[in-house]
Amino acid sequence: MKTMQDLMQHMVQDLYSAETQALDAMTELAERATSEELRQAFEVHQRETEQQVQRLEQIAQHLGIEPEGETCLAMQGLIDEAQDLLEQLEDDQLADAAIIGAAQKMEHYEIAAYGTARTLAQQAGQDQIAELFQQTLDEEKATDEKLTGIATSQANQKAVQS
Repeated sequence: MKTMQDLMQHMVQDLYSAETQALDAMTELAERATSEELRQAFEVHQRETEQQVQRLEQIAQHLGIEPEGETCLAMQGLIDEAQDLLEQLEDDQLADAAIIGAAQKMEHYEIAAYGTARTLAQQAGQDQIAELFQQTLDEEKATDEKLTGIATSQANQKAVQS
């Protein structure tokens, strides 16, 4: 990488990879959820994520790059960790708390990545791109808050009682 354009390309492609990996993982997490509220939260976020992928494609087009080209190793690792955790679960009472924890790790990665990308776009004078990153950042933060609400209102209590 030699230029800001190179860095932006890398970030967009990394985020695109992260989001497409997350889409696949959300299906599995939703299937393992025991709470209907948690399952619905994943379904809503899955639709949001599909829109986020479209935004990244729009950003890539604006930058004149392909959205594919990188593999997000961070998301790959977080998903591997989540799958490993789910395989170790012996008590379904713990499932939702474990799923929420795994999903929030993924959300926190995305929050950090989108915040960084937004700031770089702002400083590069790419206001339209920065706004698209901000829109996704807001959605990721809202999902994280929703997951925290489900955890504290039911999933963690259920896990403690097991």
